[in-house]
Amino acid sequence: MKVVIIGGVAGGATAAARIRRLDEKAEIIILERSGFVSYANCGLPYYIGGLIKDEHELTLQTPETLWSRYRIEVRTLHEAVSIDREKKEVAIKKLETDEEYRESYDKLILAPGAVPIIPDIPGINDSRIYTLRTIEDALHIKNGVDYNDIMSAVVIGGGFIGLEAAENLWSLGIHITLVDAADQVLPQFDRDMAGFVHSHLKENGFDLRLNRTVSGFESVEEGIIVNLDNGDVIETDMVLMAIGITPESGLAKAAGLELGGRGAIKVNRHMQTSDPDIYAVGDAVEIKSFVTGKRTSVPLAGPANKQGRIAADNIAGYDSRYKGASGTSIYDLTAASTGLNEKWAKDLDIPYEKVILSPPSHAAYYPGAHLMTMKVLFNINTWKIIGAQVIGYDGVDKRIDVLAAVMQSGGDIVTLKDIDLAYAPPFSSAKDPINMVGYISENVLTGKVKLFYCEDIAKLKDREDIQRIDVRTEEEHSSGKIEGFDRLIPIDELRDRINELDIEKPVYIVCQSGLRSYIASRILAQEGFDCYSFAGGYRFYECFRKDRFDKEGQLDCGVYI
Repeated sequence: MKVVIIGGVAGGATAAARIRRLDEKAEIIILERSGFVSYANCGLPYYIGGLIKDEHELTLQTPETLWSRYRIEVRTLHEAVSIDREKKEVAIKKLETDEEYRESYDKLILAPGAVPIIPDIPGINDSRIYTLRTIEDALHIKNGVDYNDIMSAVVIGGGFIGLEAAENLWSLGIHITLVDAADQVLPQFDRDMAGFVHSHLKENGFDLRLNRTVSGFESVEEGIIVNLDNGDVIETDMVLMAIGITPESGLAKAAGLELGGRGAIKVNRHMQTSDPDIYAVGDAVEIKSFVTGKRTSVPLAGPANKQGRIAADNIAGYDSRYKGASGTSIYDLTAASTGLNEKWAKDLDIPYEKVILSPPSHAAYYPGAHLMTMKVLFNINTWKIIGAQVIGYDGVDKRIDVLAAVMQSGGDIVTLKDIDLAYAPPFSSAKDPINMVGYISENVLTGKVKLFYCEDIAKLKDREDIQRIDVRTEEEHSSGKIEGFDRLIPIDELRDRINELDIEKPVYIVCQSGLRSYIASRILAQEGFDCYSFAGGYRFYECFRKDRFDKEGQLDCGVYI
């Protein structure tokens, strides 16, 4: 059997190695148009920032190592230009010589990846405008930074690549202006959670320009001028375009293969395209969302590796099926997400509830604890987790991994309270934040507590048919309060002052983190009051309010405990 693979990196290289492990006699050829066949593209921003010192550390395999260990033939700087499905041949160009030839195949795997979106706007071809997708891109940027007097950079796009590149350039002492057309960075997150990332960026001196698009560029001797849609002009030394990627599916389209949304290559659970002898994996394919069951694109390294393995299994004669992806990802603040956010859940008409909490990363009395903010969405009918977002510093990764695992295994949110997780004071709390999500969710689902949220505050402030109380300390209340919540009854005084409240009117309660308002709700509910506890507490609200309404100055969301 002869297998030709178009594209290396994550999906293609994984598929090649897996085929060899399953079939020692197969002839395997990888065609890679770049000079590198298998590299850690997720590490490219860190090479630019100098955390990864040697470019060779990014290279996972070379043509030589793939041949010596796996007998896989790798042809770098070879571009597949067309596919003849009837003859089962690929037309190939040697990029160094422009020579063309044809290669036959029994099975073909497409792993072409995706390409950066480059808008057609004036001045876009200036040599000081960069993109970051390949090792060659990273080398180009690093050379530009190392051999020029780069003092400032404009990064356009606030997704993971844009933010990671921006922070690594910032670490070199470069002033960063970050521009995004949306009203937030990290579209995987809800707006209220993204506020913590905005705070982090502004506290580190980033010039954050949201709700802004670029209308064009102008080349000047001193640098490059970036013109924004509102008339603002930014003069800078370099620009990084990171507004998104698009599946590189032109080869598949020209071959008559079926495409899905956004032009991605349509595949079945075996990673087969509409031609049963052609498979496709990685950023160029459309796959099933594990959460919604709908088809989508998830351009991440983890899914690409899994898909490469599954395609290889099926080519080798094993029935292997891709179960879908939930889009679990993480950013260095640390900000991590999996599954759906609120906007996506609403767009899909999924009935959901959410819990918000701010637990410490480990036992609060042990030095170095940091608060993290967790937001978890679950289907109100099935209790299944449909999405989660966690922002903080230490411990974020392991919490999002547990949530993603439970979500993909089909466990409901209440099962989180029973998970037995490793505990020692430097690593967690006796009640791990994961367990706390389960406890709070169970309270919500069993009616022990009713929640209200940041978006409800504006509707409540002028109502006369309700009562609003703050159960924090007098010191906390005097340092800042939610509009309308002027009435202070500290939690430890509540039982003695219940007679100050009207049992005929619902009571809306706030505290600093959500814990004391829950306790107050339980006290009052057992006395016959209709109570609502504010999810996330004043700390969460203050970040939400400042991020949304404060147009000047730095944000302080009290990230540290």
